[in-house]
Amino acid sequence: MSSSDRSSRTAAYKPALAAFAGFGSAWVFLLVALGAFTTSIGAGMAFADWPTSNGSFNPHGWLTNLAMFAEHSHRLSAGVMSTVTIILALWLWRSEQRGWLRKLAYFAVALVLVQAVVGGLRVLYDSKQVGLVDTSLGRLFAMLHACLAQFFACTLIGVATACSRTWIEASEAPLAARTRALGRLCVVLLFLQLAIAAVMRHSFAGLAIPTFPASNFDGGLIPHAWNFRIGIHFTHRIMALVLCIALPWFAFTLLNERGAAFRFRLGAVVLLALLALQISLGAQIIWTYRAAAVTTGHVLVGALTLATTFWLTWFAHRDVIEAKANA
Repeated sequence: MSSSDRSSRTAAYKPALAAFAGFGSAWVFLLVALGAFTTSIGAGMAFADWPTSNGSFNPHGWLTNLAMFAEHSHRLSAGVMSTVTIILALWLWRSEQRGWLRKLAYFAVALVLVQAVVGGLRVLYDSKQVGLVDTSLGRLFAMLHACLAQFFACTLIGVATACSRTWIEASEAPLAARTRALGRLCVVLLFLQLAIAAVMRHSFAGLAIPTFPASNFDGGLIPHAWNFRIGIHFTHRIMALVLCIALPWFAFTLLNERGAAFRFRLGAVVLLALLALQISLGAQIIWTYRAAAVTTGHVLVGALTLATTFWLTWFAHRDVIEAKANA
């Protein structure tokens, strides 16, 4: 890059760049929803090849067959996501002064490309069994694919937030260290819960415990019998209980934080609403025997809960992030 190109880099607010970054971070949730719906209706192997679908990028019949439509739409939206991420990284490379933000965008590109490859491996190795864990290698890649999707979403949210006017022009006092630490804890717990959920979904354990809130038909809270599927399902419920304590604790800490900006208070209220909705959807999954729409909604709301918690925590660390970058 020439010296004139470097001199054109600024850390100022750029409306078009911020809007494009915001579009990218929103598109990822469409991708998550399509992936969740594809898994919920068992259409992950609607096509046995990759990167094409039945040897084509416009396979015959995909607009009229629900399974083919779900899987191919997911693949097409993933292609859009990859393109958007690459354009965003190039835009930041050309115009952004903050080195740490450019590197974060490059990391997002690496993530989206790895995610695409992992998604392909999920298809190509679906028939290869792994006896040690009694599942296919493709299913293991599917679990990894689901986890990387959440990590990628948070990375894009981090980039988009740092491009926003609010981030660039924020001048209020930082939040307390205790509040920031609680946010970090909640993000870690949510990542762990979503990883457990990915294993549960791709192990066909969503109805391993077919009652709720009880865990057996006698109304008890502990299952009578145990195997891997029951164990991973029960672990998901225990982690949900932990989050029902941790997330309100974080939200009410933000609401009570003296001098906290309105965005933190609003985000805390949204977080509480998402948690309540997620609990309701989780129960409905059992009561409706994994209705596709309910299950998809549960996955999407889980991703939005993580996104909201991450956004609050990321913004709470704004001064720390910028100070370290400028040190």
